[in-house]
Amino acid sequence: MLVVLMIAAMLNLAGCLNAKKAGANLPQVESASELEPATSADDSYTLKLVYIGTPQLDEQLIEEEASKYLLEKLNAKLDLIVLDWGSWDNRQNILIASREEIDVIFTSQWSKHAVNVSKGAFLPLNNLLEQYGQEILASLDPLILQSAQIDGINYGVPSNKEFAAQGGIVYRKDIAEQLQLDMEQVKSLADLDAIYKVVKQKMPSMTPLFVKYGENFNSHYINNFDALGDTSIPGYILKDETSTIVKPIYEFERYIDNLYLARDFYLKGYINKDAATTQMMVNDALASNEYFSVVSPIKPGKAEELGVQTGLTGKLGQIAMNPKSLATSETTGSMLAISSTSQHPELAMQLINLLHSDSYLNNLLNFGIEDIHYKKVSEQVITQTESTSRYSPGASWMLGNQFLNYLWDTEDPQKWEQFKQFNEDAVISPGLGFVFDGDEVKSEVAAVVNVDKQYLIALESGSVDPAVVLPEYIKKLRIAGIDKIIEAKQQQFNAFLQKNGKLDSESDKEDSLHYNDNEIAE
Repeated sequence: MLVVLMIAAMLNLAGCLNAKKAGANLPQVESASELEPATSADDSYTLKLVYIGTPQLDEQLIEEEASKYLLEKLNAKLDLIVLDWGSWDNRQNILIASREEIDVIFTSQWSKHAVNVSKGAFLPLNNLLEQYGQEILASLDPLILQSAQIDGINYGVPSNKEFAAQGGIVYRKDIAEQLQLDMEQVKSLADLDAIYKVVKQKMPSMTPLFVKYGENFNSHYINNFDALGDTSIPGYILKDETSTIVKPIYEFERYIDNLYLARDFYLKGYINKDAATTQMMVNDALASNEYFSVVSPIKPGKAEELGVQTGLTGKLGQIAMNPKSLATSETTGSMLAISSTSQHPELAMQLINLLHSDSYLNNLLNFGIEDIHYKKVSEQVITQTESTSRYSPGASWMLGNQFLNYLWDTEDPQKWEQFKQFNEDAVISPGLGFVFDGDEVKSEVAAVVNVDKQYLIALESGSVDPAVVLPEYIKKLRIAGIDKIIEAKQQQFNAFLQKNGKLDSESDKEDSLHYNDNEIAE
């Protein structure tokens, strides 16, 4: 026994040293010897919850309150590890690669969920859900859980929120009223030209539209693109149409049209000149008072939520510009996974279950402490205090069940009913439930990602002329192997459709457009 203990101690020390070398800048995580099994009230386990956001000034206060509550519920404490948006990809990769001991971690399709599953980063959850996730199973639509699976297995629990996707703009309603702009006449992106022209003329210090990487006229939520998995891997269908032909994004007419519209707006001075390089977040752009509008996913109450987060309460409006749709990108757009390094996955699942069912804990993590960070107007309605800015993470869409959330007194009292209705009548993508496995083309994917870094944001922000740059971009993509990726994705998608009785043999004989360079230039 003594020999075994000595060897265990040596292995533990070596593991800690290696972890420190691999992730020197990561939050410090307790070693295995410090995390004893939770067997008594005097011997609790600390659950580590990792998600994306801006670290809050009063985060420690929230951890202390949550830990008091969880000691009674689970004999556990809580450690919130909030990783900044700008460093999320890198920090998440290091956490996973170095096998840091964490418990619950945010994951999503747009954050390489399938890739991380293939690395063994997350535990399969089906059995844990059956044993410890009864409230999740009772409250979450079975279709949502099923369509978030990979080969029949859930590796993440979707947040219970709006699942339909819709795109549009959020704009300064107060400025529009001041300039007597008729925003009800805006039905499409092109209709914004007349609005932005007036803003540019009458308020020259205010840029009409803020654009950045991923938030522009060709964002997937604007055009209803379904990437059938990781959005960094090429090959799309349209969520609002029935065709199951997988195509490169540049073979869709709406993509080309929006490239030219963005270029036109850029040349007219409607778009920020640093659109191709800026690292500013959309919320910060609005809060700066330097921009009239931003491109944004749209849902009921989106403008009001952003108003609270940016200090512009009551000053923002929103306009939707496409049909609502539902695809795997939405059902897997926000999930909580259990790390394969967790020492107590049963406690981790119980924590997720509480976030989906326990109103006190859910609102504590999302809004802070009553009478400090907010005051109650009624049982479900809250108002801001002088300390609201000290804890306002804006992470409710990541942390469990949004239908448990309090409403700010500036929000529509029917918001959650509107959410439910918003989810009900969305157009369902032919690709719902499918996730592409890119293992067989990972070298081509890596090459395409490098090409995208060189061209994509410059094109989509309007910073360069698509007539000149797009043909060059396409040539580089073909050299990188985009056609091989599209072919592999189509084969897997066809197998999925056939398995589910959805394969349309006639439509799947349709040829891709494959524009040549001259056609694109025209």
